[in-house]
Amino acid sequence: MEKEMLDVLEEHIFELEKRLMTYKLNELTALLADDFYEFGSSGAVITKKTVMDAVRHTGKKDGSIPFVVTEFAVKRLAIDTVLATYKTEKHSDQKRTWRSSIWKLNDGNWQMIFHQGTPTTL
Repeated sequence: MEKEMLDVLEEHIFELEKRLMTYKLNELTALLADDFYEFGSSGAVITKKTVMDAVRHTGKKDGSIPFVVTEFAVKRLAIDTVLATYKTEKHSDQKRTWRSSIWKLNDGNWQMIFHQGTPTTL
């Protein structure tokens, strides 16, 4: 039973990660916690405001996912908190990045509170 529940949760978190990858403002607003921050693959510390401003500035509108996602897994850290880990490969330049995200259940909705991207050649 626990395994089945984790499988359903993993599928749900995977769908939320993909929604964020579309860079749509409404998705970012809903899915990033107000205190969200990221250690980007460039080494920069990125906040929710930074992400929102960048998307507004670039005007990305097509909603496509610019990555291939592999090795996706979820580990429950607490009843209301999970760690998602996976690898992405960017369509445009084939750059690969290991990614980790911490998701927290806030008022009945899962929101990302932390993300990190680490470039890899593997």
